[in-house]
Amino acid sequence: MTRLIRPTRRAVLAGSTAFVTSLAMPAISRAASRPVFTHGVQSGDVDTSSGMIWTRTDRPARISMDVSTTESFADARRLAFMDAIPTSDMTIKRLIGNLPSDQDIFYRFVAADLNDINAVSEPLVGRFRTAPMARRDVRFAWSGDTAGQGWGIDDAGMATYATMAQHQPDFFIHSGDTVYADGPMQDEVELKDGTLWKNTVLPDEKRKVAETLDEFRGQWKYNMLDQHVQAMNAVVPTFMQWDDHEVVNNWSDSKDLMSDDRYTEKSVHMLQSRATRAFHEMTPLRITPEEPNRVYRKINYGPLLDVFFLDLRSYRGPNTAKVSTELTEDQRVLGAEQMAWLKRELAASEATWKVIASDQPIGLIVWDNFREQSGAEGIADGQDGPAMGREVELAELLRFIKTAKIDNTVWFTADVHYTAAHYYNPDKAHFQDFEPFWEFVSGPLHAGTFGPNAMDATFGPEVKYVKAPTEAQGVNLPPSMGLQFFGLVDIDGQTQQMKVSLMDRADTLLYSVTLDPKGISI
Repeated sequence: MTRLIRPTRRAVLAGSTAFVTSLAMPAISRAASRPVFTHGVQSGDVDTSSGMIWTRTDRPARISMDVSTTESFADARRLAFMDAIPTSDMTIKRLIGNLPSDQDIFYRFVAADLNDINAVSEPLVGRFRTAPMARRDVRFAWSGDTAGQGWGIDDAGMATYATMAQHQPDFFIHSGDTVYADGPMQDEVELKDGTLWKNTVLPDEKRKVAETLDEFRGQWKYNMLDQHVQAMNAVVPTFMQWDDHEVVNNWSDSKDLMSDDRYTEKSVHMLQSRATRAFHEMTPLRITPEEPNRVYRKINYGPLLDVFFLDLRSYRGPNTAKVSTELTEDQRVLGAEQMAWLKRELAASEATWKVIASDQPIGLIVWDNFREQSGAEGIADGQDGPAMGREVELAELLRFIKTAKIDNTVWFTADVHYTAAHYYNPDKAHFQDFEPFWEFVSGPLHAGTFGPNAMDATFGPEVKYVKAPTEAQGVNLPPSMGLQFFGLVDIDGQTQQMKVSLMDRADTLLYSVTLDPKGISI
């Protein structure tokens, strides 16, 4: 008799440790001949009527799927089967449509061995809630940077994921550096105090930089071996972005690997191609038919919220491009097509809040290879003057938002491995043709802690809060030191106010601010 793992809402509300532990691990049949789900389930890109689901098996298998609005699956709808086969590393993902709004949705996978169709797995279940059509409270979390700088799965696991899950967000935005394909790990790392960090889970794919398609896939599979990641994935949809470490550190067209002895594959374009395929195979990201590898997109989460996901990697010019006050193709970071899309979608948005999810901050100075002569890795050019280089493209966007009278834009990002709140004030800026706005930075989720970075004054950023290592603590602090961060965003269904809270992995509230919506009648 098969055993069904079903997450009850009461168990989630109670935060039961036993529930989380049982949900985190896939149901494994005692019969070795039966298929096994190897990395749990994922959901993502959920809106008012649909959502993506994902899973992976240990062998070629035919996957049947049921969808229900009840955890008993009494009203289950059977979907057409999909085959998990080696060409996709035994992963499947699909969009579930025609769902009721603001409703708990339960989905169930069962795998049948393609070589022995009567050998059937135990069921594996996940859940998510669709976005509302009417105003209600909305909560989401965001952060970035998972399994970086040599800090992998230790005995405590990726505990920040467990902390976030306790807040029961409607969804989680992973702001990039979702894996570290360029960050090999060792079994042990000696810490400053003489103790040892032990990566207790360490497959071969994490002992070297990723170069082959299978090695890039292995980066994702590694993160999903963590019990806290699996547990959260089963009940919280993740909206994915990417940044550089999914491919290689600070990649752009000018990336030169010839002197990096870790790589036998010297073409950054080949690495990008393989990483892109792995990223889309291993995440519950929607597929855009006109551009199947697209990462930028908009998710409508009801009348209070639209989320605009940017991709500052795929269309950027080389980091070594010469900067000027004129916008050239080499100085773009969004690219012309993504910029046109973003302007069009922002102007059409009827949501109260327009959240711009960016994989890099605006005003923080980040140099390629930590050297100014290598060029800007981020948007800021570090000159504290008129908009130049990639800042010119951002200035164009900010001017458009002002001219088109698009209210209530808020930026959320990660990348720099510390947490901060920035207020961009045109009265203190060199480029002043924009309305003031907030940017919130979080991360790392489970990686080394760094910072803080210097700020570029072009857009007048005011640092309202920052939490980063002290000078005495140094850099690349392990997760065990506690400086792992995430953010929570609560939108009130009645007042439509947005409260942003910066948190650490111990669930300490570090900073919060409540933003009033502009131009809204309650």
